[in-house]
Amino acid sequence: MDALVRYFESIPSTHRAAILAGGIAFFWLWESAAPLVRFSYDKWAHARRNFFFTATTIVVNFALAFVLLRTAAWVVEREVGVLHVVPDLPLAAEAIIGLLLLDLVGAWLPHFVEHKVPPLWRLHLVHHSDTEVDTTSANRHHPGESVVRFAFTTLAVLVAGAPMWMVFLYQSLSVVLSQFNHANIALPPALDRALSWVIVSPDMHKVHHHFVLPYTDSNYGNVFSVWDRLFGTFLTLDRASLVYGVDTHMEPAEHSTVRALLTLPLRPGTKRRAP
Repeated sequence: MDALVRYFESIPSTHRAAILAGGIAFFWLWESAAPLVRFSYDKWAHARRNFFFTATTIVVNFALAFVLLRTAAWVVEREVGVLHVVPDLPLAAEAIIGLLLLDLVGAWLPHFVEHKVPPLWRLHLVHHSDTEVDTTSANRHHPGESVVRFAFTTLAVLVAGAPMWMVFLYQSLSVVLSQFNHANIALPPALDRALSWVIVSPDMHKVHHHFVLPYTDSNYGNVFSVWDRLFGTFLTLDRASLVYGVDTHMEPAEHSTVRALLTLPLRPGTKRRAP
């Protein structure tokens, strides 16, 4: 555990980039060899659109990184946050509690809020408008949404009292597991169900990408599945019934170019239809 802490305390940017690129490459090959859904689409053109938004997410997080670094240093120096309430926690327990809190406040909560607050839902539509969900869809977020999510990540560091090594560890887990649960792959159903008791599995997350309510407003989890089960937002749907996208924006012209996606939050018709 100490070695893990030391590594993530000083993880090089090149290693973080390798985690992102390596995850995409691994799941790209997996879904190409054995896809869950055989999309009739240009996989590279789809990927280029999604990689544009991956790049904007990286730029936003890089530009604001100093805020996160200073916040993490401040909570450790001032002993602010949940992790500092009980002194001398075993390192493993500290890591588990911290990762759970970062996941709840920094990922589950903003995702839930984005579905409930109309202006934020408009931004989040860029992610949900993808009708061909695959591993490149994981980081398809409007730059405005990336700023919102960064703010919640900073709040999570304050609430948890998380040191920077823990933030880097969580972000690395988040990148790989998001690529995993968005990937166009099919695990054996029993394995997927078993995994979904601990982490967000592919079948669990793809319910969230089904095009109509109430499924769109379910399974908000990012890394851990416990929050949806605890807060009553967990739903299941047979994978054969999945239709990706969002019912208000199913026309290809609305989401088939980067320009269309960047302007999607400005267009009318974003109010969702009742189930």
